[in-house]
Amino acid sequence: MLAASPDVRVVALASLTLGIGIGYVLPQFRVQRWRRGYEQLRTDFRVLEQQRQDDERHYHEKIAMLQDNETRVHTVFDNLAHQIIDEKIHSYSSINQERISSLLQPLKEQISGFGSRIETIFTEETRDRASLKQELLHLRELNQRLNEEAAQLSRALTGNRKTQGDWGEMILERLLEHAGLRNGHEYVTQTGWRTNDNRLRKPDVIVRLPGGRDVVIDSKVSLSAWQRYVGAVTDGDRATALEQHLQAIRQHMKSLSGKDYSSLQGITSLDFVLMFIPIDAAFTSVVDNNETLLNEMHARQVIIVTPTTLLAVLRTINHLWQGEKQNRNAREIAERAGALYDKLKSFVDDMERLGRQLDSCRTSFDQAMIKLATGRGSLIDRAQPFPELGVAVKTKMDTPHPPRRDEPTL
Repeated sequence: MLAASPDVRVVALASLTLGIGIGYVLPQFRVQRWRRGYEQLRTDFRVLEQQRQDDERHYHEKIAMLQDNETRVHTVFDNLAHQIIDEKIHSYSSINQERISSLLQPLKEQISGFGSRIETIFTEETRDRASLKQELLHLRELNQRLNEEAAQLSRALTGNRKTQGDWGEMILERLLEHAGLRNGHEYVTQTGWRTNDNRLRKPDVIVRLPGGRDVVIDSKVSLSAWQRYVGAVTDGDRATALEQHLQAIRQHMKSLSGKDYSSLQGITSLDFVLMFIPIDAAFTSVVDNNETLLNEMHARQVIIVTPTTLLAVLRTINHLWQGEKQNRNAREIAERAGALYDKLKSFVDDMERLGRQLDSCRTSFDQAMIKLATGRGSLIDRAQPFPELGVAVKTKMDTPHPPRRDEPTL
């Protein structure tokens, strides 16, 4: 084996030393580089962690701000919606209450008065019908009593024409009262009237008729001859007294015909005058013995009446007035019914106008609901994602559904 030269050994040693040195230095270099990379990574990590914390803080601040904004928007909108609805309800309730009250009060009063009036009319009519039968039953008894009283008073008043006239007027007024007529209303007594030639006339009684017509009644016929006829003993005296009684009646008929009551100013008299004889027999005795008297009555437009016939005529006139009163009541009922119908029509119109106003309120409500919940981009749609974004809520809000048209809106 050849021995190595010194130079070779030196080179080998140097190479070995260099190898050892490189083997030692190279790892140290790598360690330093790794350490610097580690420090850089730690620095970057701290920066990123700080950024993350800042971003998280900013995120929570934005979430809190959104929650606060949501709460305030919800509160403001809720208060505004309730305020608008309350104002609408209060306004319409107040207006409708006042309007309905103002409409219904006169209607209620008219209906109440209308019902009371009808009840009063039917009550009076029923009472009148019930009393009519009773009055008719007493008519014959009353006529009999009047004839008896007339005969007695006639005998007591024989020979005094003035007293006889007053007595006849008294009997006539009693008949008027028994017939149900009222002085100053359906008849007047002893009133002065002027004719077309300015002559004064004073009829004993003027009976008013429905329709503005009048009937004149005179009661001043003399009964002196009739009393002599009743008290005569012989046939000759009776015949003479009866003839005188007939002449007295004819003379009074002539006098009444000449007074022409139909021309009096201020009244509308019928074409005939009623001549009242307060004793039935005083008329029948003359008619039985003189057939021409009735023709003379019609010729002179004078109709002779007695208590029996006059009471029947007056009762007929009273029933005419009752019919006129019922007709007036019927007209009044018709007028009240017409006014009631007009008021009801006005009430219906107001209710229809109120319905249109309520429809307008419903339209406003629907538009508010569209903005709140049902429309595209409504407030509720915008607020629904908040819980998903981390907003803390107590109860999840459902989308409200507007009421149907057949349901009340308020």
